[in-house]
Amino acid sequence: MTEYLVIYETAEDGAWGAWLPDIDGVVALGKTRDEVESRMREALAAFAEYEREEGRELPPPHNYAGYASAP
Repeated sequence: MTEYLVIYETAEDGAWGAWLPDIDGVVALGKTRDEVESRMREALAAFAEYEREEGRELPPPHNYAGYASAP
């Protein structure tokens, strides 16, 4: 199973959004982090199924995340 970096962001109203830097157009929205995580899994699965039906493969992941500490 291939894992992709997901960016989770909060809006000023407390809602959540998520997007994949490796795959344009795969996004999800939700009222909570749990909800947006679930919706992102669904969105990625639906996109992967569509790509397979069209005879295409998902692009390999090429973005990764890490943390840096401020002094």
